[in-house]
Amino acid sequence: MKLFIITSRIPYPLEKGDKLRIFHQIRFLSEKFDIYLCAINASKKPIHPEAKKELGKYCKEVHFVSLSYGGIIASLAKSIWNGLPFQTALFTTCKAKNTVRNLIAEINPDYVYCHLSRASEYVKHTSQPKTIDYMDAFSMGMYRRWKNSSAPLKWLYAWEYKKQKKYEKSIFPFFDKHTIITEQDRECIDHIRKGEIEIIRNGVDFEYFTDRVSNDNYDIVFVGNMSYPPNIDAAQYLCHEILPIIQQKRPQTSVLIAGTDPHKSVLALQNEQVHISGWMEDIREAYASTKLFIAPMRIGTGLQNKLLEAMSMQKACITTNLANKALGAPKDAIYIAENATDLANHCINLLDSEEERNLLAKKGKDFVQSQYSWQKTTEALAKLFLD
Repeated sequence: MKLFIITSRIPYPLEKGDKLRIFHQIRFLSEKFDIYLCAINASKKPIHPEAKKELGKYCKEVHFVSLSYGGIIASLAKSIWNGLPFQTALFTTCKAKNTVRNLIAEINPDYVYCHLSRASEYVKHTSQPKTIDYMDAFSMGMYRRWKNSSAPLKWLYAWEYKKQKKYEKSIFPFFDKHTIITEQDRECIDHIRKGEIEIIRNGVDFEYFTDRVSNDNYDIVFVGNMSYPPNIDAAQYLCHEILPIIQQKRPQTSVLIAGTDPHKSVLALQNEQVHISGWMEDIREAYASTKLFIAPMRIGTGLQNKLLEAMSMQKACITTNLANKALGAPKDAIYIAENATDLANHCINLLDSEEERNLLAKKGKDFVQSQYSWQKTTEALAKLFLD
C-alpha cells in the first residue's frame, strides 16, 4: 500500500516536537506501508546533510520542496485578505502546490497522511482517502499567546487566533479521518464532529532515552526549542521568578537551559549560575548533567516531549498543571505546582533529598514506559489507514 505523507517541515534533525512525532511515526509506519515522503522546506537554513539519508532508511522516496522567499512573502500578503492563518500561509506557495500536485499524480498513492494543518492546503482537494493530524490545537496556543502578550503583538495574536480557529474547523470535512495528541486539544477544535477525532499520543524512544549515570554538573535543567515562545516564557519564568526563591535557601543552585536556536531574550539569562547551551548534538547529555528537570510551562498546548524524555531517562520532574493535563501523569510520578513559590519549593525539597528524588524519578519512568510507546501509538494510526 502506497502511503503519501506530507509534512510542513523536514523531519530531521529532531530538534522540534512536530519533527519528532512524524519521524517516529514514519519509522513504524514503514513496517506496514511503502512511504513516499514530501517535506515542505520553508527554512532559509541549509538542509541537514544527513536528512535525506536518515529519512530514506524508512521511505521508498523522499522529496524536499523548498519555498522561495518571494513566494512566502506573496502568500503571507494574500493571507491578510483570504483568511488563511499566517502559520499556514508561511508554509504554502502556489509554485509548491503545483509541485506537490504533480508529485501525487506521478506516485498515485493509495492513501494520504497530512501532518499538521499547516500542510493541508497541499492535499485537501486530492481524491485519495486521507487523514489529517492536527497534532495540537494551534488555535488554543495562539489564544494563550494573545492573553499573555502585550501591545503591539496582542492584536496580531488575537487576529491569528480567530483565523486559526476558523481554519481548523473549515478543513475538517476535507479529510476522512482526523488525529490529535490529547483529549484537551481535541476539545479546542471548534467542530460539531470533533468527538470523531482519534487520540494518537506521542511516544518515547526508550532505547535511546534511557537512564545513565548523572554527572550532576548542574542542579536543574530545562530543555526545548528556545526560539519557541512558550519555551522562551518558561525559561524567563524559571530564571526571573523561580530560581531567586530557590537561591534564598540554596545560593549555589545552578541551571542549564539547553536547546536549539536560543532567542536573544534567552541568551540574556546567562550568568554565573545559569548556562545557555544552545544546540546540543546529543540532548541526553543535558538530561544526564543535572539532578532534576523542570518544565514551568505557562502558555502553549500539546504534549511536552521534553517531559517524556526526562522521565524516560529517570529524572525527577516538576511541571505545571497546564503541561500535565496533556501528559496525564499521576501525582506520585511528577510534582505539579501553579506558582513560582510552590515550584521553587518542590525544587528545594528534591535537591535536599536524594531518596525523594530517586523515588519520584523511578515512578516517572514506570509511568511513561506503561503509557507512551511509539510502536503502540503508531499501530493505532496504521489501523486508521487500513480501516
